[in-house]
Amino acid sequence: MEIEITINGRKRRFDVEPNKLLLNLVRDELYLTGTKYGCGIGECGACTVHLDGEAVLACMVLAVDADGRSVTTIEGVADGDKLDPVQEAYIEEGAIQCGFCTPGFIMSTKALLKENSDPSEGEIREYLKGNYCRCTGYVNIIKAVQSAAKKMQG
Repeated sequence: MEIEITINGRKRRFDVEPNKLLLNLVRDELYLTGTKYGCGIGECGACTVHLDGEAVLACMVLAVDADGRSVTTIEGVADGDKLDPVQEAYIEEGAIQCGFCTPGFIMSTKALLKENSDPSEGEIREYLKGNYCRCTGYVNIIKAVQSAAKKMQG
């Protein structure tokens, strides 16, 4: 099937099999490897991308379902060389550890802050419960989300 997707602001055409996952399209055909293959069953959050501005798990979305839509991956978050405030906060708060889960956390954090610009710690924990990190106790990740919220408020 031929599909057209706007990925990180750039329209692209692809010829895909009906069962090709968005995750595999992003990683294998576009080489945007910041989107990670973690569990493959929608439970770890490592493959989180934005589809028309909403956070989705790319391992659970067929590429054909993204036809005519807009996808943003972690590679599309920064503005050229200028990091997004969420990316800056994750670095400043030391919330990156090994980095495998970080792109998914950043994409989920951006979605959270779009919905709720000043979340409580409990709201942050609830929103990010689908993202797993095996390196931390999540303390610095929570701090990063709080710091990003403050940066984005002004």
